[in-house]
Amino acid sequence: MSNGNGSLAYLCVLMEFIRNFCVIAHIDHGKSTLSDRLLEFTQTISERKMKDQALDDMDIERERGITIKSHAIQMYYAHENGNNYTLNLIDTPGHVDFSYEVSRSIAACEGALLLVDASQGIQAQTISNLYLALEHDLEIIPVLNKVDMESAMIEEVSDQIIDLIGCKKEDIIHASGKAGIGIQDILDAAVGRIPAPKGDPEAPLQALIFDSVFNSFRGVIAYFRILNGKLSKGEKVRFFNTGKEYFADEIGILQLDQVPKKTLHAGNVGYIITGIKESAEIKVGDTITSQENPCESGIDGFELVKPMVFAGIYPIENEDFEDLRDSMGKLQLNDASLIFEPESSIALGFGFRCGFLGMLHLEIIQERLSREFDQEVITTVPNVSYQAYTKKGEHLHINTPNDLPDPTSLEKVEEPYIRAQIITKPEFIGAIMKLCMDKRGMMTKQTYLTQDRVEMTFEMPLAEIVFDFYDRLKSISRGYASFDYQIVDFRASDLVKLDIRLNAEPVDALTSLVHRDKAASFGRRICKKLKELLPRQQFVIAIQASIGAKIIARETISALRKDVTAKCYGGDITRKRKLLEKQKKGKKKMRQIGTVQVPQKTFLEVLKITD
Repeated sequence: MSNGNGSLAYLCVLMEFIRNFCVIAHIDHGKSTLSDRLLEFTQTISERKMKDQALDDMDIERERGITIKSHAIQMYYAHENGNNYTLNLIDTPGHVDFSYEVSRSIAACEGALLLVDASQGIQAQTISNLYLALEHDLEIIPVLNKVDMESAMIEEVSDQIIDLIGCKKEDIIHASGKAGIGIQDILDAAVGRIPAPKGDPEAPLQALIFDSVFNSFRGVIAYFRILNGKLSKGEKVRFFNTGKEYFADEIGILQLDQVPKKTLHAGNVGYIITGIKESAEIKVGDTITSQENPCESGIDGFELVKPMVFAGIYPIENEDFEDLRDSMGKLQLNDASLIFEPESSIALGFGFRCGFLGMLHLEIIQERLSREFDQEVITTVPNVSYQAYTKKGEHLHINTPNDLPDPTSLEKVEEPYIRAQIITKPEFIGAIMKLCMDKRGMMTKQTYLTQDRVEMTFEMPLAEIVFDFYDRLKSISRGYASFDYQIVDFRASDLVKLDIRLNAEPVDALTSLVHRDKAASFGRRICKKLKELLPRQQFVIAIQASIGAKIIARETISALRKDVTAKCYGGDITRKRKLLEKQKKGKKKMRQIGTVQVPQKTFLEVLKITD
């Protein structure tokens, strides 16, 4: 195949033997375990190196038993038709807070394994991820997992899958990640049903960056999927959107370790190392093209991230601010859904205003900063993004309560509303309705999927689910309810800015925006919590919650009292009174000039306040 036509034919055949697919499912439906069996069956990982959750390389993923990051790996499968196939598998997270990871993985695939737990049936996030895959025209292969369990409802859940995607019963693969059932059937279906990648191997290079990581020795490593053309080691490449140009020092494929290659062709998934040290110079969703023969337009990547929860992250010591900035930049490379910008606080100094996809996402970022970058941080009270309209006709985006204009100049404030889908058993309907209505929710639809599974749809403010909603939902449904949500729109609400004051001084890190009806009860709870948490001082501390100048809740921490009368043995009582009066005057003066030190753990504990 020395001539050009032969070479082109060879590349086309090569693409014919590539399959790119991801695994999508609800949390805890067995994605990682099934991925382990696929890696074992294709001998991608040797028995000696094999361990549970092989693709989950973070300690925090193993400890919690959840997937946080998408993981790409290349497998080779010898099909019974005599051909060898290259299978690029991406294992994705299941939790609603990491749906952005799923959207990025879907953009790099032609097919998806839709995994459903036979003992639990279709859950809310299963439906959400399925719609995401259908929007990208992915070929869906339904897989019924955990069929070997005693509690498996094979017929019932098969009917649910047929109703959901309209497939035939024989299209559903019965499998068990734990027992290794149906693994060959899944691989055969991936080869037979998922289309080979389309693309022109002779066109200018077009590769989509779908993920990236930072290596302290080698700089930024970008993961990409080639749509058109080919990429060779040593070639000069350009990042389409940033306009930066670099040499491809190393390219290769992703197995358990990175495997260097000289050339990668259209349809393949791989990595590129260019020596980039600055995280800002590479963007997930960007297009890699050749400097010599560039493509005319970038690839339309996946959707832009929309943070739902905002919170301030501050270093415990102010001199650690630059280290924290560096750590946040490296973390953002690995988690493109993290958004941050610098801000300052009177109470906490310099830090960052961060956007997260949910409370679990916030918790994971905090944990990763601590473990991976040795950064201990303080997190302020989380809140959502609001829209404010002033009487002058200005339209403002409010990400922090302190951004809210003076109430006298406000026309209205709008808050984001969500459409929440909850799938549960009928016996929990009453308790779930009460929980949602307490959170200012309104039921819009109730549908019985089967006799013992009901889907409830609510419209409610996003701010109400930020803190403890998911935990309480799991608690009242004994773990049987599943939850998913989408942003619907912004709606006008009677919101007020709640300030927390210590000895009349506002603590900006504890300021929050709350609905007027809930302001008094929320203020009382924060004041009581602070009374428990704040250490006593030599002077009285007044803890107050206020809306503007109006105090709506108050708690008092009494002063530590030194026993000034200990040296008085007997004698006239007036001598003791003089000493106590002198102490009283000193405490009054100390209260006027004393400042209250708020321990770091206090900010974290306040977040745990529940109704």
